[in-house]
Amino acid sequence: MTDIIKLTAAETAEKIASGELTAVQVTEAHLARIEAVDEKVHAFLHVDREGALAQARAVDEKRERGEKLGPLAGVPLALKDIFTTEGIPTTVGSKMLEGWIPPYDATLTKRLKAADVVILGKTNMDEFAMGSSTENSAYGPTGNPWDLTKIPGGSGGGSSAALASFQAPLAIGTDTGGSIRQPAAVTGTVGVKPTYGAVSRYGMVAFSSSLDQGGPCARTVLDAALLHEVIAGHDPMDSTSIDAPVPPVVEAARNGSVQGMRVGVVKQFRGEGYQAGVIQRFDESVELLKELGAEIVELDCPSFDLALSAYYLIAPSECSSNLARFDGLRYGLRVGDDGTHSAEEVTSLTREAGFGPEVKRRIMLGTYALSSGYYDAYYGSAQKVRTLITRDFEKAFEQVDVIVSPTTPTTAFAIGERADDPMAMYLADLCTIPTNLAGNAAMSLPCGLAPEDNLPVGLQIIAPALKDDRLYKVGAAVEAAFVEKWGHPLIEEAPSL
Repeated sequence: MTDIIKLTAAETAEKIASGELTAVQVTEAHLARIEAVDEKVHAFLHVDREGALAQARAVDEKRERGEKLGPLAGVPLALKDIFTTEGIPTTVGSKMLEGWIPPYDATLTKRLKAADVVILGKTNMDEFAMGSSTENSAYGPTGNPWDLTKIPGGSGGGSSAALASFQAPLAIGTDTGGSIRQPAAVTGTVGVKPTYGAVSRYGMVAFSSSLDQGGPCARTVLDAALLHEVIAGHDPMDSTSIDAPVPPVVEAARNGSVQGMRVGVVKQFRGEGYQAGVIQRFDESVELLKELGAEIVELDCPSFDLALSAYYLIAPSECSSNLARFDGLRYGLRVGDDGTHSAEEVTSLTREAGFGPEVKRRIMLGTYALSSGYYDAYYGSAQKVRTLITRDFEKAFEQVDVIVSPTTPTTAFAIGERADDPMAMYLADLCTIPTNLAGNAAMSLPCGLAPEDNLPVGLQIIAPALKDDRLYKVGAAVEAAFVEKWGHPLIEEAPSL
């Protein structure tokens, strides 16, 4: 079992296609791993054992019939519990949807199934994707496999923890302000936020519609690229979906190079609040890029300093609108419907019982920002700042091919450390938020361990919209250089559970 769960997704798929392993063997190995360690980690909210084995058997039958298998056929995956899955619970980490079983699959779910990817189950997350630590889940926090007393990032901490604890070689996350990249950084894994609109949002429970984006999570850059290719592409069911070809991400991941590329370093992405070990590893990464043949260009993007403030007006405003549908009348939780309460009272009682503190906080912030007399002062002003951030990116990409930065200002913090300090929690997304506001593509990959706590540090790579292949080209080159330097991927250093 140990040998199977340590394989990359690409290696696993090759062994299944050649008949060296069966998809059922691979699935059973990962289900056994989940059973062995997930009580400690709590990466999964729901494990679909029977469904996963049925999918695996179907792959084996295809191979026996001589049918050609796709690049990820039979490879297990952990799916963030924000995408609808027909016949399997989708809770979004909230009591509001506890026990809800969707009648349809999200487009992303359909594409995974069509590619014969084996869905193991649904992963834990901050409620409605609102958080940076997975502590806001109504079903309890997830632990970081490097140190179970630390957070695994958020909101997609369940997916990142599943990867880092070898419970799955692939996972899906969503990124509204950094919820794929920040968990990847603190767990020593790879996470990609594709260009906004590149992956369908149909069937993804909405938090902030102009920011939310699904994307691939993996332990290697190539595995992330293979998954990216499966889930991306135009979807007529999603009005924000981009009708454009998927960039050649797999080809880029197989031919990583930074030779002759211009790489930007933004001066706003360092300073007060950044952990010394994080900056040390980032500076070493910049030197490594120089050694690999890149030209380093210093950039000044002054509007980035306003990104956090703008985000925490735009995202709560859109959240207050999107979550209005959870009224206790149509689906999900219903409280007080005993014939003695009006419809308005039922809605109020249901929201009081169903939403957690962070969700309520953001709904109230957003409702206030959108209210009469305050719209222009708050939401309208934040959208103007968003335009300035987009322009700063446009100017930057006239000078460079990609931008690099630390993914997060610090390594994983202790569970409970920032629970009562929302502002400290929000600062975890300092480096990731500008990309969501502009709609660009970005990746986080491991760049070493911080010397002061021996926890993973993430390197963020940012590319222009629709140039997602640049992420993989640079990421693969950096990853290969790290592997050559240390002899193995950093994730191998994670403590066994």
